[in-house]
Amino acid sequence: MSPRSNRAAMVAILVLASGSFAFAQSKAADQKFLTEAIEGNFAEVQMGELAQQNGQSQETKSYGQMLATDHGDANKKAMDAAKSLSINAPTGPNAKQKADHDKMAKMKGTAFDKMFAQHMVADHKKDIAKYKIAAKKKDAAGEYAQNTLATLQKHLDEAQKLTEQKTSKR
Repeated sequence: MSPRSNRAAMVAILVLASGSFAFAQSKAADQKFLTEAIEGNFAEVQMGELAQQNGQSQETKSYGQMLATDHGDANKKAMDAAKSLSINAPTGPNAKQKADHDKMAKMKGTAFDKMFAQHMVADHKKDIAKYKIAAKKKDAAGEYAQNTLATLQKHLDEAQKLTEQKTSKR
């Protein structure tokens, strides 16, 4: 082999290797995003159910119903995306989400309404940031993220209204 053909072969190997590495990185990013999305959806369904039980205001209870319904639907789509990418989906919320739920489950009435609304604002702001990044991808994870962003924004807007109502009723 001539030095020129050796160099060409090395370049071809490097290109193939970098493509495989990029694919592996992409799959890992998809797996992380979808795992977190599914865990988050499970957590939001549970928090929505909790809001219906422990909330005092009708607004909090209605918001809880919306969360449970919307995130239940979103989770079906997230699990389909995970399946299409051969990603094993989690079966419930993560440990931190469970701890947040357990902490909130001890509260009732106006204290619950206030803490719940603040938690939902912070949580949905974080989620929207992650979904915007994932939505740039041209695969099942990106499509799921893109299709879910409007619902997350609606949830954030409604949660912000809840916090405004709680502070204006003082």
